[in-house]
Amino acid sequence: MSVDVCGVVLAAGEGQRLRPLTELIPKALCPVGNLPLLDHALRRLAGAGLTGPDRVAVNAAYLAEQVVAHVGDRTHLSVEPDGPLGTSGGVARMKDWIAGRGALVGNADAYLVDPFRDPGKDIAALLEGWSGETVRMLTLPCRDGEKGGFSGRRFAGFSLLPWRWIAPLADVDSNLVRTVWRPAEAAGELELIDYEGFYLDTGTPADYLAANLHAAAGTALIAESATVTGTATSSVVGAGAQIHGTVTDCVIWPGATVAAHESLTGVIRAHNGLTVPAL
Repeated sequence: MSVDVCGVVLAAGEGQRLRPLTELIPKALCPVGNLPLLDHALRRLAGAGLTGPDRVAVNAAYLAEQVVAHVGDRTHLSVEPDGPLGTSGGVARMKDWIAGRGALVGNADAYLVDPFRDPGKDIAALLEGWSGETVRMLTLPCRDGEKGGFSGRRFAGFSLLPWRWIAPLADVDSNLVRTVWRPAEAAGELELIDYEGFYLDTGTPADYLAANLHAAAGTALIAESATVTGTATSSVVGAGAQIHGTVTDCVIWPGATVAAHESLTGVIRAHNGLTVPAL
């Protein structure tokens, strides 16, 4: 591929469907398999050869200071101080940085695992043979009865935008469905790229838990610094967590505690003791 491309991770959203968890940390920093969702996205871009602040950008709005501190100098940062601008407005805010390049744009809350667990393999398919003119979208078949897809397929977390579709975008609250994807579809300029892996939009507690249990692959995924004197089954246990009771099909955030008298199933336990049912 000869077209110059940068990577963009959209991490500005409020994560309203994940509340009250996202009252503590932004959705992009919620851990899946003991790695923040944002870092999963950055690893995928790295697998496609995109790293560093000249090639990768992250936007932030809700609890922006946490995202900024987490990212540090690893990427370019675009902060939206007056609140999230949506997926289209967020890309538009970065136009000076994108500067004529194509942009491989991913949602921070997308959890993807390709069939061979090879980071970057799936989104790299978006780049193969690209002319730099069409809009490309990573897709899966729509579920039975699902509406709002694209020719029977649904978005799977990443899309590839040519500069000529980015340049007209306005720095206002809007989304890429309205400003790019549907117009490109109507113009015959939308290419749907098949994805055969596992994808979840982790926007609800149930899907967020499902992504973590997928990462655990039926085992207990326990961080090295966690303490387990009780029992953890088919769960993800974060760094510094303490499990003295019993957890099954759970996500235990870093620094969280499960007391000896507790038996938890199908919940997310945060570091401050907040417990959110997900099953």
